[in-house]
Amino acid sequence: QVQLVESGGGLVQAGGSLRLSCAASGRIEKINAMGWYRQTPEKQRELVAVRISDGSTNYADSVKGRFTISRDFAKNTVYLQMNTLKPEDTAVYYCNAEIYYDSAYRDYWGQGTQVTVSS
Repeated sequence: QVQLVESGGGLVQAGGSLRLSCAASGRIEKINAMGWYRQTPEKQRELVAVRISDGSTNYADSVKGRFTISRDFAKNTVYLQMNTLKPEDTAVYYCNAEIYYDSAYRDYWGQGTQVTVSS
């Protein structure tokens, strides 16, 4: 089994910063993509940022220049540094990883961590 454990969410004022972490553990041979999605009651889950094993990254337009995704490959961990937070960044943030074992890639999700940005 594979587990993704997230941490770092919380309440912050607009303009502030938070750093999310997500560590993958369990039956892992290799990880391709690791990233972050977010969801609110009003919107479908959307991509925030993803980092591929080749080093490439992709960000939602709404967070470019404010959020930075990074990975520690040795620790199977992905981070999301969120700066200049806005109230519209309020959401549940989910970690996602594409993990390879037993000859197949499988998609895994964390339990979600709440980020609330007050105005």
